[in-house]
Amino acid sequence: MAKGFNKGPAMGGGGMMQQLQRMQQQLAEAQAKLAEETVIATAGGGAIKVTMTGDQKCKSVEISPEFLKDVDAEMLQDMVLSAVNMALDESRALQEKLMGPLAGGLPF
Repeated sequence: MAKGFNKGPAMGGGGMMQQLQRMQQQLAEAQAKLAEETVIATAGGGAIKVTMTGDQKCKSVEISPEFLKDVDAEMLQDMVLSAVNMALDESRALQEKLMGPLAGGLPF
């Protein structure tokens, strides 16, 4: 085998491992923060409100009792679907905001 090959960690691999461990810790912290953060989306002029966490778990769906008086099932379904999808979009944007900088620091 030629000289200088297959030296492994002796060539500075320890610094890379420390950097990866720091990034892993930062990633875990960001994921924990996402689980605590919430976003709210509304539909039907605020008649339907969906609250979702940053890690995309639906926490609540609120429907105004007044809205139910004049709505049919199909319209209600469409409004709920719309509010859930908006909440998911906002949750993904929050996730990008918190996780994006970490992904940019990955050494490839």
